[in-house]
Amino acid sequence: MKTFSVCGGLWMCLGAILCAAEPASLPGPRFPTVQKYLEERAGEFDQIPDERKVALQKLADYVRNRAEAGKPTRFTFICTHNSRRSHLSQIWAAAAADFYNVPGVESFSGGTEATAFNPRAIAAIERAGMKVEKTEEGKNPRYAVRYREAQTPLICFSKVYKDAPNPNADFCAVMTCSQADKNCPVVEGCSLRVAIPFEDPKVSDDTAAEGATYDARCQQICREMLYVFSQAKE
Repeated sequence: MKTFSVCGGLWMCLGAILCAAEPASLPGPRFPTVQKYLEERAGEFDQIPDERKVALQKLADYVRNRAEAGKPTRFTFICTHNSRRSHLSQIWAAAAADFYNVPGVESFSGGTEATAFNPRAIAAIERAGMKVEKTEEGKNPRYAVRYREAQTPLICFSKVYKDAPNPNADFCAVMTCSQADKNCPVVEGCSLRVAIPFEDPKVSDDTAAEGATYDARCQQICREMLYVFSQAKE
């Protein structure tokens, strides 16, 4: 071990402590369009039907109970192909937890089979202000999705719900489509299973209504994820 003068050694030790204590990167502010989008959706809770609020409250209670037990909350959003609704839910759940400053939340998505994150759904979150970067090409590309500057991105790609990096135990399985809800009545490893099916925006693919339909579904999912974390915060 090298030796230093007392004065020089103290300054070098202090510098090392400060460097170790300072995070490598701090998340920057939310992108302005995302911030506005979240604020608008948070003002639309009256558009959520009461019967859906009952199911969404189960997710809010799960978040609160996990926090009270000092445990992280892990949501895996599941649809058949992990191409549209489950990805939108994963992304907006992460943004909603951040919006309401609810710590210890991790969101994932998966399908009963793997395909690819649909470009139409990607376009919808980009219109909402998210920054999306394709990081891997191929039939099932990977995308880095951010809602803040200097944020560790969400890495989104299609996968079966029990495949890495998704948790295989002690998570809440959220069924986002009726077909997956029917075909996957038991989700291995989950501690809670809740069904909140969304209508598939795929019905409008290659029609004049395509963009409007995807935007409406994106808004609905964002609105309902915000409702979950607003209730968890209370």
